Formats: sequence, structure tokens, C-alpha cells
Amino acid sequence: MARRSPTGRLPAAAALVFLFSLTLLSSGPAWSISSSTMSSTTSNAARSATDNASADAFGIERKKYTVEEHRVRRNQTFADLLLKEGVEYQDIVQLADETRDVFDVRDIRAGRSYRVYRNPWLERARYIVYRPDAVRYVVFDVRYPERSRVGERPVSVAWRTAGGTIKSSLYQTLMESGGRPQLAIRLSEVFAWQIDFFRIQRGDQFRVVYEERTVDGQQIGPGDIVAAYFVHRGRTYYAYRFNDGEGSEYFDEKGNSLRRELLKAPLQFSRISSRFTNRRYHPVLKRYRPHHGTDYAAPTGTPVHSVGDGVVLFAAYKGYNGNYVKVRHNATYTTGYLHLSRIAKGIRPGTRVKQGETIGYVGSTGLSTGPHLDYRFWKNGQAIDPYSIELPPARPVAPQHMTAFTQVVDGLHNFLLNHSPRTTFADARL
Repeated sequence: MARRSPTGRLPAAAALVFLFSLTLLSSGPAWSISSSTMSSTTSNAARSATDNASADAFGIERKKYTVEEHRVRRNQTFADLLLKEGVEYQDIVQLADETRDVFDVRDIRAGRSYRVYRNPWLERARYIVYRPDAVRYVVFDVRYPERSRVGERPVSVAWRTAGGTIKSSLYQTLMESGGRPQLAIRLSEVFAWQIDFFRIQRGDQFRVVYEERTVDGQQIGPGDIVAAYFVHRGRTYYAYRFNDGEGSEYFDEKGNSLRRELLKAPLQFSRISSRFTNRRYHPVLKRYRPHHGTDYAAPTGTPVHSVGDGVVLFAAYKGYNGNYVKVRHNATYTTGYLHLSRIAKGIRPGTRVKQGETIGYVGSTGLSTGPHLDYRFWKNGQAIDPYSIELPPARPVAPQHMTAFTQVVDGLHNFLLNHSPRTTFADARL
């Protein structure tokens, strides 16, 4: 979801406004320098430019070495990578020890790419560059381990649109409009408090403006959603990302937060197999009885999230409930999560959990016929249907930031409504 990094600076909203009319101003220098200083500065600059020109994307002078690209194979260790490159085992141990604060070599994963810079005269690796993901890289200096470092490749960000009318699924519609699969998750997170994505239906419509990130021209996955609307069951919901000085959040067109005290659902992308009712035929007991919960059918192991901040009251196996977690969110609301295959590490009575934090995994423990989550919801101690209530929103945009917010919304609303899917229309580097 929106990543939460509060700042005390002027809201980033102003930067968003400037994206629509960016003017660069320049002026002459307000000082003079001697010709000798200028000559020295020019010479240093030229030398720096030459050095930079000979270095590759990882800051290494590639022309001095024989360079090979590889991928980490299954069960390979850091030592395995270097032993075959002529590096002695004791040197590998020293390198791993001295770079532990930079990168723990035990985190190297199969399938990730790495580059070897081999000294052609010594037939020995001088540098190993490991890439944990598309952006980050680790330069291991075999000769001088203390010079090893972590870096990030420059990421270009542009805004792009996707959207359509749902015919079969949100995922399929996004793919057909040129969106990425991750956008389905991002969109469900933005509207997690307004829309039950287990109930979206044929004919629902949406449009989203999102950050498209690239490294060296290659897409590396979408970034944050900038703005979106979703038409669900005849009602239109809007979302605009805005930073009012306390971190980026999503707000509707009036400045109300989209975030609520509790999420609509405790897991993503499954289906409701049984709803809250006072009379349901129990498949195991073979008789009618109340079912004061909502059953979500999902594969075993699907993460289950706490729908809100709170304190764990119970986390253990309990008879028919199987592995069961109960969370008190405040004096009014409490939730329960039943039939878990296992309870997440660290979840025990007294533990404080955050909204969206994984507290367990879907299973079929206790009185159950198959993998599912039985989600319970209590208000003032009474079991109720969570879909029958409207929860109050979190904080709105502060009054002193409403002018900036209105400007952002006006600009984004135009792009949201007037640009067709697959359109890339703004350089979004801030």
C-alpha cells in the first residue's frame, strides 16, 4: 500500500502541482573567478568526466577486466560463486565477514543475476556485483573488502493510465488495458475500505493513473497509484494521493481519508463461501445453526491480515475453531480469525499488531471441511455482519493544506477522466 514516511516539510502536493507547468529558471553567476582557478576547475572536471565515461553502470572501469554475466543456481552459496573464479576460501570468508554490515551474503537467492569482473592476467575475480532486485546492487571488492558497497541504479518514473469495464475479473481487465498484474493488488489496497473486492461484478468500471518505473528502458513494475476512480454497484469512488506533511495518504475528492479504522476484508483475492446468517446448514454437524461469521475460501497458506491496529487477546488452538487468533482493536470492535493452518511467528496474547499485518495463514484446522478463513466481527461484544456497518474515516486533509489539495485534485482529475488507457503522459520524477 501507500508507503508511510511522514515528513515535517512542506507537503509534496506542491511538487505534484508543478508537474503540470514546470519552468526552469537560470541566471548568470554572481561572482568571478581567476583564469588559473577556472583552468584548474576545467581540468578537474574534464578528468572526472573521462573517469565517469570509462566506468560502467556499477562504477567499475569495465575495460580493465574480463566481464561475465551469470545467475545464481539453486543451492549455490557465496563461496560457490567465488571459488570457481579463482578466489581462495580464506579470502572468501574474510570478504563475507568484512562486508556483513553492507550485505549479508546468506541473503543471496537462486535466480538472481550477478556479474564477475575477472583480472585477465591473474585469472582471478576482482569484483562481484550481485543484484538482489532490478534496482539495488552490491559491489563486492575482492581485493579491498572494506571498499565494498551497496548502490541503486537510477529509476525513471512516468505516469501511465490503465482502466476499463470489468467483464470477467479485475486482473484480466487490467492486463487487457496494458496494466501490470501488481496493479490489481495496489488498486484493492487503495480502495480496501470502500469496496469489497470479493463482490466486484461484471459492468464495474475503473481508471487508474500510476507510476511506471523503468531501469535502462526496462519496466521493473508499477510504483504507487497517483489517482484512481472505481465505479462499483452504481457508485463512483475517487482516490487521490496527497502528502499533507504527515505522510502520503489517499483521499477522496472532498479531502476525506479513504482509510478507515478497519479493512473490509482480512485477506486478498478469494471468494466468500458463506455469509453471516442466523440459520445455516452445517456441512459437518449436519444440522441448521447460526453462523455468525464470514467464510472466505482460499488456498492453504494464504496470508491472513489483521483488519486494524489492536492487541492480540488469544492466539492458540481452540477446539472447533482450530488455530484461532482474536484481536481487540478498541473499546468497540474485536475481530476473530478461525481455522488457520498456523499462527504467524510472534503473534501471542498481548502482542500489538498493525492494520494489514500478517497474523496467520489460511487452513482447515478444527471443525472444517476444507481450507478457508472464518472471519468473526464483534461490536460492543455482539457478533455482527461486518458488511452491514459503515466505519468512520481516518483524519481528513488538514484545513491549512486544502488549497494545495484542491489544486492537485483539479489537475489529476483532468488526466484521470480525459486520457485513455495505455497513455503515458507525464514525467513524474520529483
